Amino acid sequence: MSATLHPCMTAEELNAYLPEVFPQIVDQYADLEIIDVGAGTVTVALTTNDANLRPGGTVSGPTLFALADLGGYACALSHIGRQALTVTTNLNINFMRKAEAGRLLGHCRILKLGKRLMVFDCDIRQADEESGSIAHATGTYAIPPADFRQK
Repeated sequence: MSATLHPCMTAEELNAYLPEVFPQIVDQYADLEIIDVGAGTVTVALTTNDANLRPGGTVSGPTLFALADLGGYACALSHIGRQALTVTTNLNINFMRKAEAGRLLGHCRILKLGKRLMVFDCDIRQADEESGSIAHATGTYAIPPADFRQK
């Protein structure tokens, strides 16, 4: 599918746009960054801190869930444009191994992009990527109808 998809926003544009329309990201995930946008793909990075950890130094499930969800949002926006009203309609995540504190990467890819829905998956790994997948998520975003879209 990626051969038919063409991004319309860059990583830099997304990094500027997301805090503008979703300022809570800055408060909750100040170290979130979109680091790459490609045809049908987005890579997001999050450097965890003490607020993201469970006892024992494990990155919490809600933090991993948020990384996948924000990655999906960035994936959608990077291919449909500045449509802040795009919303999650489903997100399923499987946790596969302990996530250590530090920098995490979410490699997201669009599985299907239609007029009203985008389906994606996200593979979450430590930044060194040597330990394999930490979590795998699949999700769906609803794209606002034309009469709700921003100009």
